[in-house]
Amino acid sequence: MTRVRTIATAVGLVAALGAGATLAQDQSQEEQAPDWAGNRWGPDDQIGAANLMTDESVLAAAKLVTEGKVYSLGIVVGPDTPAFPPRSLALTVLQPGQTDNSGLGENAFTYNDDIFMGWLGIGPQIDGLGHAGVDHVYYGGRHYEDFAPPSGLTELGLENLPGLVGRGVLLDMAAHYGVDMVEEGTAYTEEDIRAAAEAQGVEIREGDVVIFHSNWMDLLDGENRDLERFGSVEPGVGVSGAEYLAGIGVMAVGADTWGMEVVPAEEEGDAFRVHQILQPEHGIYILENMETRELVADDVSEFLFVLGQARLQGAVQMIINPIAIR
Repeated sequence: MTRVRTIATAVGLVAALGAGATLAQDQSQEEQAPDWAGNRWGPDDQIGAANLMTDESVLAAAKLVTEGKVYSLGIVVGPDTPAFPPRSLALTVLQPGQTDNSGLGENAFTYNDDIFMGWLGIGPQIDGLGHAGVDHVYYGGRHYEDFAPPSGLTELGLENLPGLVGRGVLLDMAAHYGVDMVEEGTAYTEEDIRAAAEAQGVEIREGDVVIFHSNWMDLLDGENRDLERFGSVEPGVGVSGAEYLAGIGVMAVGADTWGMEVVPAEEEGDAFRVHQILQPEHGIYILENMETRELVADDVSEFLFVLGQARLQGAVQMIINPIAIR
């Protein structure tokens, strides 16, 4: 009997120690969680700043349409499009089961199909909230081990995003700096963004989609074509600019460059700090390689922005073609 009691006591002690260890581990994880791990929409939120898209905001943005002119913001993407290493893509077109016959049915129905092989973060793209992190911690304080297996994100996947519709604001940074094309390494600071918006007579508001024009696309297909330069450095949003936009509460930030933010970084040794400020810390979407030249040519500063991305389950990024309507 004494032996049974001793065993029971030992089992109870082990259980208590285990519970204590678990509690200590949980407390340790809480203590280690970064300051920004919480967010305004709660711990279970998966769409971040897309919560700012409301019936009222969409109706207000729709009132910006006065001419009905449509602008495609997505560039043409192909196997030669510069991409962040090691990203690449290839397309194969085939006629399944039709090489030695007249196709299907007595009416000889034939068709082409295509197979896409590649990365989804190439060319005109949206970075979902599962893309950028700080030391493996992502939006809402999620650790990559908890939601990012090789088979696809179990949280923060782009299937959760219903799309983005709202007021688009285009800031012409080339005009702001008085140049044809903004040089690489130029950081758009809070002061620059405020000045550019004021010069264009626009106010950046909560829920906006803010897109920056630098004319960097001229290196992709213009007179100054230089693919190596295009894809290795860039002008873009700087740290103070990102903090300013996040403070306003914008829904997305985009640019006509491959990475949206300034490269090389302002602080030597940093890598994509602006991505970290916008995405894990504030739940703001990033749009890259946006075609802005036609909007600038037509002197468009604000417009209705519409994006309906493919809702591929577990996807981190997606090739997109957003539409601007004025």
